[in-house]
Amino acid sequence: MNKKNKYLVKCFYLLFCVGFLLNCTKPKEDKENSITKKEYLPDKNEVNILVLNKGIFKKELVSNGRLVALEKSELKFNVSEKLTNIYVKNGTYVKKGKVLASLDAFTYQQKVTKAEIDLKQATLEFNDLQIRRGFNSENKEDIPEKEYEMMAIKSGYKNAIHQLKNTQFDLKSTKLIAPFSGKVANMNSKKYDQIYSGKEFLTLINDAIFEVEFYIIESELKDIKVKDRISIEPFASNKTYKGKVTTINPQVEKDGTILIRAKVKNDGNLLEGMNVKVFVKKDIPNQFVVPKSAVVLRDNQEVLFTVKKGKAYWTYILTILENSKSYAVIPNPDKSSATLKTGDTIVISNNLNLAHDSEVFVKRSEN
Repeated sequence: MNKKNKYLVKCFYLLFCVGFLLNCTKPKEDKENSITKKEYLPDKNEVNILVLNKGIFKKELVSNGRLVALEKSELKFNVSEKLTNIYVKNGTYVKKGKVLASLDAFTYQQKVTKAEIDLKQATLEFNDLQIRRGFNSENKEDIPEKEYEMMAIKSGYKNAIHQLKNTQFDLKSTKLIAPFSGKVANMNSKKYDQIYSGKEFLTLINDAIFEVEFYIIESELKDIKVKDRISIEPFASNKTYKGKVTTINPQVEKDGTILIRAKVKNDGNLLEGMNVKVFVKKDIPNQFVVPKSAVVLRDNQEVLFTVKKGKAYWTYILTILENSKSYAVIPNPDKSSATLKTGDTIVISNNLNLAHDSEVFVKRSEN
């Protein structure tokens, strides 16, 4: 093969390879372009709607509060001795009059026995003294009051009665008795511990009804009064409890707040000292009420989107009242184009990226 033919063969081979590569590459590019175009197709603006009507707006005062038991007492023994019996533990519910714990009573029983003997002896001395002074001990009414008092003291009778009462009280004090019904808390002693007079032994809490203490600012005082209904939500759970305002402290604190107390029934899950969120609700009639999700900002102005013939149009509004879930709104008086009327269809979801005159598709409600 001469040089010319070799050159032609090489050229033909190169052209063949280039054509093959071009044919392989073209479908791939078309595929990539197809995918890219598909990825950037605009999403449908699917929204939920609400038909606007006037109704009652539930205005809320929101505050943080703390639960306080109506009855709470730190129980102590009035005498010192070794602890012999414990009948309860932390969390035990007890009824009024139940014995909670007891001390070794032997020493105090002996003192009572001696005091009873001393009283009998003093009584004999007292009666004998009355007879020697010419009185009948069985007719005390005939003895002048001053004479009776003098003989009672001189014979030791009065002192013996006093001692017996003291020893009986000490003996009774070896038993710790519940002064009211409630739950036991803060008990740390164990059987056979030495217990000292006046030292806290346990705390008894009546948790059937709690007081919730919370503060409002001075400007909110006009919106709350005694017997107003409240609701509370413990930070430890999402459960709601109902109650009523019982007292409004007639004094403004240094920080400009006012102490409010309300009563709330316990279902068994509330605890002394628990932190709660407090809501005081007032009904304000004849308001346009919308969920918070319906209100968005455009040009730093509050707007609602209304739907007309498949398109969304914004209208400027003002929120005049607010609670944890809703706003009461009015048309913005500074905007001549702002309007709101009963029967308007309001967008309440997927409105963050909507523009004026956007096409929207209303989601069907699921029943």
